[in-house]
Amino acid sequence: MFAQYLYSPIEPFVQHSLQVDSTHTLHIEECGNPFGIPVLFVHGGPGGGYAPIHRQFFDPAVYRIVLFDQRGCGKSRPHACLTNNTTAHLIEDIEKIRRHLQIDKWLLFGGSWGSTLSLLYAQTYPERILGLILRGIFLCRDQDLAWFYQKGADTFFPEYWEDFIAPIEPDKRNDMIAAYYEQLTSDNEVARMRAAEAWSVWEGRTSNIETDQSTVNHFGEPFHALAMARIECHYFQHQAFIEPNQIINNASSISHLPMTIVHGRYDMVCPVNQAFELHKALPNSKLVICNHSGHSAMEPETAKALVSATEWYAELLG
Repeated sequence: MFAQYLYSPIEPFVQHSLQVDSTHTLHIEECGNPFGIPVLFVHGGPGGGYAPIHRQFFDPAVYRIVLFDQRGCGKSRPHACLTNNTTAHLIEDIEKIRRHLQIDKWLLFGGSWGSTLSLLYAQTYPERILGLILRGIFLCRDQDLAWFYQKGADTFFPEYWEDFIAPIEPDKRNDMIAAYYEQLTSDNEVARMRAAEAWSVWEGRTSNIETDQSTVNHFGEPFHALAMARIECHYFQHQAFIEPNQIINNASSISHLPMTIVHGRYDMVCPVNQAFELHKALPNSKLVICNHSGHSAMEPETAKALVSATEWYAELLG
């Protein structure tokens, strides 16, 4: 079990409600050592939210652990809201959190979309970064989206793919993201919730090297599924609001920063070639490929590698 590699459960020592504009208020919490090394946990999705177990990747005696729910998900409000919800907004939200908490520089820890957002924030504010621990690299290019939502992952999970395409009329399946976007932003609540569940469960079923029912149940829970599906599809319909191959093209701006990349060999959500391409663009980064893992951070080999990385940075930065 992955739990053997994590630190014991902890509770936050403070929680914050930060209004970042006239629409959105973010939920933030801090755990661990108030005077420790600041680290920001950047969750996936977009729209996934963080969970209490995410606190456990870090030694609470060493780290000042900051977790937050991005716009529209988790405990942030309004729920599943797409207004003023773009990558540029999220980058500036992270910077507003840093200033609000009076942190000079911090370590970023992000997986999947969290790796995307961490890289984009670091490229915007490299002077604020102590280092990056990234898992399940997602470069958010057209080919990366097409792999999971059009043609690629479907060949490995044909029975799950059938359930994913079921809410979409056959003549619209040539562009699944656009077809889902139409349903997820429609006024038909029944169609919207059916699409949200199917979209989110597809990701939940494919995130582990062996499908984990508890993960599927979490992804299928209506409150989580609605935010996850609406916000993900909103971002992917708009190419994540970034330029083509933006992360790789701007890699030189963060080439001086310490970076550890952890990726599952059999990641079907974000295939390992994305981690390899990022590592090639950043040759000073450390690449750890977990040969018995898929996409999830909670698979044993990946969890162990991530905790080893936080311990290494504790020594480096402490």
